Amino acid sequence: MYRRLLAASAVFALLSGVAHAQDVKTAETLRDKALLDRTAWDVAEDLTTTIGPRIVGSPAMARAKDWGAAKLKALGFTNVKVEQYAKSSWTRGEESAELTAPYPMKLTIVGLGRTPATPPEGIEAEVALFHTYAELVAAPEGSLKGKIAVITQPMVKAQDGYGYGVAGISRRAGPVEAAKRGAVALLIRSVSTSDSTVPHTGVTAFGDGVTTIPSAALGVPEAEQLERLAKKGPLRIRLKLASTVNPNNVAWNISGEIKGSEKPDEVIVIGGHLDSWDVGTGALDDATGVAITTAAAKLIGELPKHPKRTIRVVMWGSEESGGASEAYLAAHKDEVPKIVLAGESDEGADRIYGLKLPAGTQKTPFATTVANVLAPLKIYVARDAAENGGSDIEGLEEAGVPSIELRQDVTRYFDYHHTMDDTLNKVDPAQLAQNVAAWTSLIYLVADSDIDFRALRPAGAEAGKRRY
Repeated sequence: MYRRLLAASAVFALLSGVAHAQDVKTAETLRDKALLDRTAWDVAEDLTTTIGPRIVGSPAMARAKDWGAAKLKALGFTNVKVEQYAKSSWTRGEESAELTAPYPMKLTIVGLGRTPATPPEGIEAEVALFHTYAELVAAPEGSLKGKIAVITQPMVKAQDGYGYGVAGISRRAGPVEAAKRGAVALLIRSVSTSDSTVPHTGVTAFGDGVTTIPSAALGVPEAEQLERLAKKGPLRIRLKLASTVNPNNVAWNISGEIKGSEKPDEVIVIGGHLDSWDVGTGALDDATGVAITTAAAKLIGELPKHPKRTIRVVMWGSEESGGASEAYLAAHKDEVPKIVLAGESDEGADRIYGLKLPAGTQKTPFATTVANVLAPLKIYVARDAAENGGSDIEGLEEAGVPSIELRQDVTRYFDYHHTMDDTLNKVDPAQLAQNVAAWTSLIYLVADSDIDFRALRPAGAEAGKRRY
């Protein structure tokens, strides 16, 4: 009986990831060192300054690909790879909008990603205004024939960002639904938590068998002005959008590794996305995510002895317009069983306040150890499990790879997200360093452990749910 109890105890320790005292001490040392380290700031500064905006298909994105590979090599990563995949590209052209009735007023707009162009002479039509996306969907098919639909639904500001999913449906599905009802174009209130006139772009979807329509976003004050004017009488708007699509372009996922010392074939995948929209320098979205995860792995790689498992940092190449996740899974499907954990940083650079671990991990000694190490950073370990660690790891999650969510405070993130104001001066160096400290200590504890998150997962647990 005593031997069986010892054996059972050993199995539990293996599965739950009981940390050795030295591992905890190392994790704490790495945490404190990261708070003073400048690597993440330097990486974000270099990417946003020397490369700038990085939309798929642009010369800047090609430069970013070379930058990423060179940066990983310079920081000591090995097995640096540039993995190319087919990816259509969309390029913005000249854009303008004007209220023509009841009086002329220039409107500040930005075309939504993948929007088709208007005819060269533009489109002028009467406005059909809807206060919410639900109001638009409730309109009968054919009821908007020949009109420009306008949706003025606001976004709720919240620390966890859940207002983005509710308001973002206007951008993602609005063009398709407006087209079904006969509209010739769509304008939406920016998916934004600010009161700025600076409009927010972002990708829009295409429905199966439905031709979408020219679509753009308005700054918040102008959307509110149209609401007030619509109460007084009919409105007319003239819209011009010029954009082009190249269906035969490419994108790249770039990666580098800190090789494990004992189990190099067991891999932890972390990273951020290298691409950005074309209207800003993509500082918060997502130069800082690239910088945080790169800096964390680099600090671990500077240890006299690497942890047991390999840490792989990936700079995904087309998060904004999609495709990076699927391409990464296709290129690495054979090693999925050996990918022990995945995570992505893609919510800016403000402080991390919570951690969600893979399902089944919450009541283990490993979770207790992590909670103790992260407590000085004012981060709690949540009782609920991670559901979606980021757009670029969705493919891995759906293939069964466990994931983590290091939840950042996004209270101000959606003030700048997808705008020309997404620039380096919005990054708080102290909060950026707190992110690095959290990622560094957590990933080290996983990398130097034998914890098997798959074995801890309850039967029937789902993975890969969208966060917003």
